[in-house]
Amino acid sequence: MLLSWFTSLGAGALFLHFVQKLLFPYFWDDLWFLLKVVRYGIKMELYKMRGELVTVLDKFLCHARKQPQKAFIIYEGGIYTYGDVDKRSNKIAHALLNNSSLKKGDIVALLMSNEPDFVHVWFGLAKLGCVVAFLNSNLRSNSLLHCISACEPTAVVVGGDLLGSIEEILPSLPKHVRVWGMKDSVPQGVVSLSEKLSLASDEPVPPSYHVTSSLKSTCLYIFTSGTTGLPKAAVISQLQALKGSVGLWAFGCTADDIVYITLPLYHSSGALLGIGGCVELGATCVLKKKFSASQFWNDCQKYNVTVFQYIGELCRYLCKQPQREGEKDHRVRLAVGNGMSSEVWRQFLDRFGNIKMCEFYGATEGNIVFMNHIGKIGAVGKTNFFYNLVFAFELIKYDFQKDEPMRNEQGWCCCVRKGEPGLLISRVNTKNPFFGYAGSYKHTKSKLLFDVFKKGDVYFNTGDLMVQDHENFLYFWDRIGDTFRWKGENVATTEVADVIGQLDFIQEANVYGVPVPGYEGKAGMTSIILKPNKSLDLEKVYDQVVTFLPSYACPRFLRIQDKMETTGTFKLQKLQLVEEGFNPLKISDPLYFIDNLKKCYVPLTKEIYNQIMLENLKL
Repeated sequence: MLLSWFTSLGAGALFLHFVQKLLFPYFWDDLWFLLKVVRYGIKMELYKMRGELVTVLDKFLCHARKQPQKAFIIYEGGIYTYGDVDKRSNKIAHALLNNSSLKKGDIVALLMSNEPDFVHVWFGLAKLGCVVAFLNSNLRSNSLLHCISACEPTAVVVGGDLLGSIEEILPSLPKHVRVWGMKDSVPQGVVSLSEKLSLASDEPVPPSYHVTSSLKSTCLYIFTSGTTGLPKAAVISQLQALKGSVGLWAFGCTADDIVYITLPLYHSSGALLGIGGCVELGATCVLKKKFSASQFWNDCQKYNVTVFQYIGELCRYLCKQPQREGEKDHRVRLAVGNGMSSEVWRQFLDRFGNIKMCEFYGATEGNIVFMNHIGKIGAVGKTNFFYNLVFAFELIKYDFQKDEPMRNEQGWCCCVRKGEPGLLISRVNTKNPFFGYAGSYKHTKSKLLFDVFKKGDVYFNTGDLMVQDHENFLYFWDRIGDTFRWKGENVATTEVADVIGQLDFIQEANVYGVPVPGYEGKAGMTSIILKPNKSLDLEKVYDQVVTFLPSYACPRFLRIQDKMETTGTFKLQKLQLVEEGFNPLKISDPLYFIDNLKKCYVPLTKEIYNQIMLENLKL
């Protein structure tokens, strides 16, 4: 009898296991991942119950006390321990305290390339309780001036190699904005912070300067193009910074890992996931000033890198490098990032070995994140019953002609079916707030959808089209609105159009992105209408875009049209232009291609087009 009972029990267990594998193949993976996240949430709640509001800075200070000799940053062969970074950031904080009127809550903009002093200045300002605004180091002229004006800083700290960029706009900066340069020799109108550091103390800054009363208080501004208009300063709260810093831990990184960061620190991926992630773990990072495909694996071998951060374009560049012996001779076990296409993903694994690619999705200012903890090729993340208890999101139908979400006769939005692309929106509530942008509320309001499924509900509009398959994996489809992605950066079409529109012979400029073989994202293309009785000056167009736009935002292609079509809501029609692309055999309008050697736009011939399509000509 007992034997029969055990046999039945075993058969039942096997049957349930078979059913689970068949119908719910990822059940246990999902459950263990959820339990890991819940455990972190419980730890945060315990901190709160004890009246301890622990920030990323607090976690860094804890490591600096417990492991001062451990390497925190390795940069160009130099080693900066947790103790070194703590002392250097103390000196910066004291230098600013002694030589300025900075106080808690003041906003300070930071214009620096990837270097240890980026972290030193960031942490030094955080120790004073200042809000730090990260400026894109590629920006110049009006774009840079716009971003500084948008965050309304009291001061700007500039890296030594970027003093030329700030010098151009010094006369246009508000009189009260003080500019500090991280160099002994600085232009007139800039104060040398480097000189002040020699006299500054490296003693700890009193905690009263930076202690926070709420995790919802602002600690950073990170600029994002979003989907409309010029770059906006996204508000990053202490809570968002903490959430961003646990990404590496959630994917399985530990304190023993060495993380390779080549992404720019002015973006949330490099700063929060990368630097913040190492702080969360107490790990070491190898910081690179700029990504180099030819040096990438040499660096990984030299510094015993075990984890690296990526964007899809980075991995595509690596796959395009000439093959060499020993490409799998490294210690890299994890790569964390986003934007990886299925094609490059497979090619990367085949060529460089069994590296777990940890793809994720999350907008800088957004209130939702997806993580592909399974490792399914091509997916940006996965949802499940457990996930839906925490994050309320939907994929809704989108009208491409009207460039807005579809609504039924009752005025409500409708969800797409599985397998169909839909606009990703996320419910805004107390659990998942949207902190918006600095400045006018209209910028924040432009990212929200109201009365979506019922009266009074509010959703964050990600501006991204996604597809959810029948296994609940999510895949990025496309981006809507007035931005596209190129070279790992968001390009705001309105910003490019405004710059080109300043030329006296151009009546209208319509900017959009077109797909190009061998590249992630879309290359910039501008359709132009000339003013009556005016002729096109290709050299002037080239000079205008390279002078006033970062290199990634300069249009690769020009198209000259007699007239432009508009949508039903009188917006410039882009959908058809994107579909037509840049093929001179199919387009009768004059087409031009940017030639950086000739410093001019040149006619886009059939030969040039074929070279681009065969990936023989670099864009």
